[in-house]
Amino acid sequence: MDWFPLDNLLCMLLGISFTVWVTLLLVFIIVPAIFGVSFGIRRLYMKTLLKIFEWATLRMERGAREKNHQLYKPYSNGIIAKEPTSLEEEIQEVRRSASPRDVAADGTPEFDISDILCFCRRGVESIVDDEVTKRFTAEELETWNLLTRSSAHWQHLSLRLTLLWGLGVLVRYGVLLPLRVTLAFTGVGLLVALTTMLGFLPNGRLKNVLSEKVHLMCSRICVRALTAIITYHDSENKPRNGGICVANHTSPIDVIILASDGCYAMVGQVHGGLMGVMQRALVKACPHIWFERSEIKDRHLVAKRLSDHVKDRSKLPILIFPEGTCINNTSVMMFKKGSFEINATVHPVAIKYDPRFGDAFWNSSKYGMVTYLLRMMSSWAIVCSVWYLPPMQRQEDEDAVHFANRVKAAIARQGGLVDLLWDGGLKRGKVKDVFKEEQQKLYSKTLVGNHEDRSRS
Repeated sequence: MDWFPLDNLLCMLLGISFTVWVTLLLVFIIVPAIFGVSFGIRRLYMKTLLKIFEWATLRMERGAREKNHQLYKPYSNGIIAKEPTSLEEEIQEVRRSASPRDVAADGTPEFDISDILCFCRRGVESIVDDEVTKRFTAEELETWNLLTRSSAHWQHLSLRLTLLWGLGVLVRYGVLLPLRVTLAFTGVGLLVALTTMLGFLPNGRLKNVLSEKVHLMCSRICVRALTAIITYHDSENKPRNGGICVANHTSPIDVIILASDGCYAMVGQVHGGLMGVMQRALVKACPHIWFERSEIKDRHLVAKRLSDHVKDRSKLPILIFPEGTCINNTSVMMFKKGSFEINATVHPVAIKYDPRFGDAFWNSSKYGMVTYLLRMMSSWAIVCSVWYLPPMQRQEDEDAVHFANRVKAAIARQGGLVDLLWDGGLKRGKVKDVFKEEQQKLYSKTLVGNHEDRSRS
């Protein structure tokens, strides 16, 4: 009998804790997400983290100086300093240093053994400083952000830094992670439930308005589940109905980053499991475009469905990531031409994450989706900037490939990213034969060009 008052007290404390927890969620997170307002708590949190990181950097630099060690600095511009020279210039330089003979006695172009040196040098440079495969690994940091996953090069730790790191682990895993998981389940659960209910309404203006409000509210809750701090620039260029929004792709959360500021029609393959449940619920409230696995390879069918969608000005703009895979926040790789073959206005969007607070890049070959989301939710925050670029139209004398490259260059320039021509499919596949053939053709033209120049002279 003496234990009953203690049990009652424990139950009362748990009830009070749960009530306070739910109240804080509603007042400071869910209700502001519904109305799209912010109290500035996340930005104050970001500024505090920056001051802590600066102090930690100073402590590590002092420790490196005391031990006469050089503090690690990543190679931000590559390991090898390369001069922008053409293949023909490189071959001529090698031939001059190796052998003065580059044509046969009868004047026909001839292969010279010294030409191999040029290709060997290029091959070694690509192995040492590969500009493709390093785009599929985590971006290196200038300073340590007190995360164990990014501490490989930072060994000059003092007792204060170790204690600060331990406090950070307690805050991230004991406070932030449970809060973020709760918000994530709340956002996804509301999205599935409300869009399913909206599916019973007849198609019309009321359904469209309610669908947009539900998508915005749930996306903003999911954004808060990551403590995402997003700065949107040039909102007057936001995508309009009847257009196609194309953006560089770093992470699956790119979708909710953009969806928290506007509604889009998604394009993708039909999935099973939880993702399939979400897809079936979403399409009931909004005309998203989902393809079966057998249909996604039919380019004409895909183009027709996209074209039919953009012709209807009442439908939301389509959101597409033309790279087809996630790149590590340092560059933009080749855009697939399919979405640029459609006669529609293209709205480019550049997304750039700040890696100091958490690495948003999803290395799908190393981490599964659940592991990746847990890493995101156990980071300090997700900080990024989004730029809405002016709409672009395909010119009359421009094919889809050149139009895609023009849009990609604009995104890379605005986001401060490296513009690469390589296909992101190299993340899992081998180099296509067409790339090898281009080098062979270039070498042949070099030989034939030298011969033609001598014939004219």
